[in-house]
Amino acid sequence: MEIVSANGVGVCYVPVLYQGVMMRNFTSLGLMSGTSMDGIDGAVLVTDGEMLERFGPTAYRPFSAGEQDILQAAMADAVTLKDRTARSELLKQAEQLVTDAHCELIAGLLEKARAEKMNVDVIGFHGQTVLHRPDIHLTVQLGLPQKIANRFKIGVVADFRAADVAAGGEGAPLVPVMHLALAKTAKLVLPCAVVNIGGVANVTIIAKDDLLTAFDTGPGNALLNDWLRTKTGAAMDENGATAAKGKVHDDILQKLMADDYFKRPPPKSLDRDHFRYAMALVADLSLEDGAATLTAFTAESLAIGLRITDQPIQQIVIAGGGAHNPSLLRELKKRTNASVVTADDMGWSVNFMEAQAFAFLAARSINGLPLSFPGTTGVKKPLTGGVLFQPRGE
Repeated sequence: MEIVSANGVGVCYVPVLYQGVMMRNFTSLGLMSGTSMDGIDGAVLVTDGEMLERFGPTAYRPFSAGEQDILQAAMADAVTLKDRTARSELLKQAEQLVTDAHCELIAGLLEKARAEKMNVDVIGFHGQTVLHRPDIHLTVQLGLPQKIANRFKIGVVADFRAADVAAGGEGAPLVPVMHLALAKTAKLVLPCAVVNIGGVANVTIIAKDDLLTAFDTGPGNALLNDWLRTKTGAAMDENGATAAKGKVHDDILQKLMADDYFKRPPPKSLDRDHFRYAMALVADLSLEDGAATLTAFTAESLAIGLRITDQPIQQIVIAGGGAHNPSLLRELKKRTNASVVTADDMGWSVNFMEAQAFAFLAARSINGLPLSFPGTTGVKKPLTGGVLFQPRGE
């Protein structure tokens, strides 16, 4: 399988022996546009999909308020989809927006990489999720990976979730295998948990035997962001300041925690808007009390999720946008007995871990390594995934 590098020539592979098989190292550029829809993260990583050899430059490209409006409308439009390839005119517009925005970020990040003498071999492109319904074997991510490959003359690995969902898995989360690599590199005391708080929150629990259990725990930042945006026009609760001034309404929190999702055993995953009805429950609260209650909802659902293991969690490492919210971290510490630290505290990356993960997963995909596991997505056996789009003339 030939991968084309940024200069248009074949990659010079560095072979690595893994379980008796020669693996290939790649300088991989990973991209993530999460369900919080604030923007796109990009990161460069040298890896064979097992070892983390070198972390390279990172970049962020925010979505404007107008772009967020289009993406929100696209998510609403996608609700009735039954065919993952179907595109209404609105979805086509959103897909082109997503592709163009990613190309802007990639162009700048490739320049940064070249300045650090890192020649990108492959791009890991997640795309923008607008619908995730594993219950009907359907997951939809917007983006045009072939156009990206053609523009930059670099192979693009995309469509990471479809194979897992088609095989009966949840299709999410996919980042746990990256969390395991980070935990091994840092020699963390096990069991530990790595939590990503994006639009939806998910957790990876790493047991003493390196066994992975992972699932979406509940809401992340999406509800809180939507509350602030609706009430004030702000994109988020900056530094948790609004929630810090409010009071948690425990009666509403108990109603939210009665959702059937919390009764389901993992592996399990969520669509961003699964808990959309929460907005009606907090509608009559003050701005501050609504923010405090929704923040407590994220923390309580995480705390409940962490209690599934019979091995007490020693440490919780938080990544994603939620790691910047002191009110959320305080609520989580209050509801668990573990040490709660951020990925930055570990020398990792709060902001770019998921982008780094899709760089990592692109290398795993090309090397034929599994992306999902019975304990992470519920798939019957470890399964690889991703589709490689080679550059071609248009």
